[in-house]
Amino acid sequence: MRRIHKERDRLLRRMCRAAALIGTAGTLACLAVPGSIDGTRFALVVVLDLAALALLVVHTNRGAPAPAVGAYAATLAILVVLATDPTLDPAASSALTATAALSAASLSFTVIVGERGPVLVALMAAGTLAAIAVASANGNDMLSESIFAFAGWGSCVAIAVWIVRAIDRAAERIDEVGHAHEAERLASEAEAQQRQDARVLHDTVLATLSLLAHSGVGVGASALRQQAGDDARLLKQLRLGAPLDRGSTAIFSPEPDEDALSTTFESVRQRFSRMGLDVKWHGAGQLVLPRETLDALLGALGECLENVRRHSGVREADVTISDDDHTVRAMVTDAGSGFEPDGIDSARLGFAESVVGRLHSVGGRARVFSSPGSGTTVMLEVPKP
Repeated sequence: MRRIHKERDRLLRRMCRAAALIGTAGTLACLAVPGSIDGTRFALVVVLDLAALALLVVHTNRGAPAPAVGAYAATLAILVVLATDPTLDPAASSALTATAALSAASLSFTVIVGERGPVLVALMAAGTLAAIAVASANGNDMLSESIFAFAGWGSCVAIAVWIVRAIDRAAERIDEVGHAHEAERLASEAEAQQRQDARVLHDTVLATLSLLAHSGVGVGASALRQQAGDDARLLKQLRLGAPLDRGSTAIFSPEPDEDALSTTFESVRQRFSRMGLDVKWHGAGQLVLPRETLDALLGALGECLENVRRHSGVREADVTISDDDHTVRAMVTDAGSGFEPDGIDSARLGFAESVVGRLHSVGGRARVFSSPGSGTTVMLEVPKP
């Protein structure tokens, strides 16, 4: 059973107890009026009234049907005792019947949600009216009592049905919101995957094709072959469904590591060294970062170095790594031709996605400092875990 339905049933049980308590209290209050009923019937009605309340409490706590049957029988007995008292004042009879019928009608709150709930409620209501009709065989006019009994059942049924339908509508709205949220999540994940695929293509295949289109100027044939081979292996892994993020925590280090060479700065330095760009390392030795953050930092760093190689007009760059308690910073500096940062097209995939977008996905950011003829510095920042 869904949680919302459990909460609905808990609410209905509370309503049942509240209605039964009101009916019991009303009956006892009417009996407290001096001379309203003789002593024997008074004691019998009090016992039956309290027994009905106790059985209803047991029923609502445990959900067992037997106490509900007992409570219903006790309220019918109260109606019969009241209706067969020839000395009972008509006004008192109407009040007592109404409150006693309310105790029986309180069962509507727990019965209505069952598979045959409406049928059972109708049968119990009809039984209450039948008990009043049978008891009126002594000649008493039971019209007002019947009206009060019908009003008690009708009000309890109406409230119970309203609660059930309102909660069912709320459940439907919750399901709709859940489906919409799931669709939005899937769309967001698909978009993120597409952006990630675009970054991978830009940083691998498109970069290699660009080199080939320019006849590999400044890059040796062996470096081109190795770069193309690396691209081919990566794309094959992606085609077979291998994730880029392998989870866990990785170490960002300038030192080579045979077990994790592809995730170290050394792999980046070696790749650009083959392509004619000398990268000098400065700063921190090892930085423990989550794999996703490390991949984003290395990817953005590689794209910055690729821009140095292609656009700066120089063959060397400096990378300085620093960190504090909250942030890791990688500063890429070259003494090349420089450019006007405001002139960068925000729609360019290389900078917008491979640098800014990549860092933004892990809560980082990128800042560019440059001017024509004065070189370029790019500050990359990612948060520590």
